[in-house]
Amino acid sequence: RRLRRGWASHIHLPPELLISAETTSSITVADPWRPKIPRNFVSVSIGDDGLILISLRCQNLTRLKLRSCRQLTDLGMASFAKNCKGLKRLSCGSCTFGAKGMNALVDNCSSLEELSVKRLRGISTGAAAEPIGPGLAALSLKFICLKDLYNAQCFGPLIMGSKNLTTVKLFRCSGDWDRLLELVTDHVEGLTEVHLERLQVSDAGLAALSRCQNLEILHILKTPDCSNSGLISVAENCKLLRKLHIDGWKTNRINDEGLIGVSKYCPNLQELVLIGVNSTRVSLELLATNCQKLERLALCGSETVGDAEISCIAEKCTALKKLCIKSCPVSDHGMEALAGGCPNLVKVKVKKCRGVTGDGAGWLRASRGSLAVNLDTTEVESQDAASDGVVENPSVGSQVGGDSNVASSSTSRSTSFKARLGLIAGRNLVSCTFRKCSSFTRNR
Repeated sequence: RRLRRGWASHIHLPPELLISAETTSSITVADPWRPKIPRNFVSVSIGDDGLILISLRCQNLTRLKLRSCRQLTDLGMASFAKNCKGLKRLSCGSCTFGAKGMNALVDNCSSLEELSVKRLRGISTGAAAEPIGPGLAALSLKFICLKDLYNAQCFGPLIMGSKNLTTVKLFRCSGDWDRLLELVTDHVEGLTEVHLERLQVSDAGLAALSRCQNLEILHILKTPDCSNSGLISVAENCKLLRKLHIDGWKTNRINDEGLIGVSKYCPNLQELVLIGVNSTRVSLELLATNCQKLERLALCGSETVGDAEISCIAEKCTALKKLCIKSCPVSDHGMEALAGGCPNLVKVKVKKCRGVTGDGAGWLRASRGSLAVNLDTTEVESQDAASDGVVENPSVGSQVGGDSNVASSSTSRSTSFKARLGLIAGRNLVSCTFRKCSSFTRNR
């Protein structure tokens, strides 16, 4: 059920709305119209009274999403937590309650398994920050995701105390994370998936993660202090690694040396996404030779991936099924090499590679009729930090065979939404190449 943010906190929800409340297990409290609201418009969100009423009527609630609920306070969250102790999933974004409300949740919700927090504005910064956790939820938590938080490290006790934690995702959270990662890996042994994006983390943090011998999925994105040394330490100790995503941000601190270490120690690798990483035939050949299970490969924004590297991939990557190449110096000769290699290849995406023409992609499609080939030759006007192999401006590119509906449904909806608002007439929706390249990899 979705409860619109237009309901003021002082309005009592009518009983007929909650007539089936006892069987309701999932509620989203959000403001889907927020993009349409002018900045000077004052909107009243659902408040403590509304959330408490929900908790009284829906005591079997297991999933709750809170979006832009700026009238909620610690008191409301505390009352909710006492009434809905069976909550399993909580996701909150752009809310204003603070550490006391979050502590009330983890203290009362002993079945909580998934916690996602984004832009929680009520958490104090600096020395005044109140630690969060561990609480009763630490016994059941398996998934924690923190995004855009100034003081996300106050969640340290909760992360360290969650012995059954398997997934940690940290995006754009300030502070030095090396020490906290060391403490976490001292206490949590079962981590299988870790995402680090735009964090202050170095090789010391990666060395701490290398203690997680069950690690299967690792994303290291835009962490300029990480280098080959840290990556090799992870590879040496995390031999079960299946999915590895690296965005080197074109710092060249992760290159062939680190990838050779991955090829040496991680034979189970199935998915590799390299963005802004200058890999060459030297490392790619070893990856193809030693990682016989490699099925999905994305090479984006690399100055060193050319026809020779694509020819190597075509020759050596016999298990490869899906390949994405973006903003690399590849030409039609690389497409010719793909035509005669990678016997299991089913999809190829080529974007913003100036040397690849429609004729080259068409020849590849004609040579392998069952192969889906997507070509987008749109040039990037500027290569800034946001677009270096990560962000793309999809345009009407050359679609050669295969899938004709390349854009996702969410992309098309977002495009039409922007058009209705008249924000930017005729501009193409900006989407994330990294996500698109990895969208076909969701078979975990």
